[in-house]
Amino acid sequence: MAESEPQEGNYDPTIKMVEDLNRDLEKLLEEMEKLTVQATWMAYGMVVIRTNPDLASSMRRLEDAFLSCKEEVEKNWQEVLKESKGEEQKKE
Repeated sequence: MAESEPQEGNYDPTIKMVEDLNRDLEKLLEEMEKLTVQATWMAYGMVVIRTNPDLASSMRRLEDAFLSCKEEVEKNWQEVLKESKGEEQKKE
């Protein structure tokens, strides 16, 4: 029995190491799955754009419209912030 105790003690670090390795491998597999999905969608997007060139120009127009809207919203938001700060100072 005295001999079985040291052997059991030797297995504990090995079991922990295997469990850690297993956990790390699972994380890596999850990341690889995510990257694979992203690459698949990128490839799909490229195929769609190549088969329909009008889509690329439509996407550019949409992006330009989005950026101009975003700029306008930010500008208006800054004005609202200035107005609210001015009102707070008047109250004090």
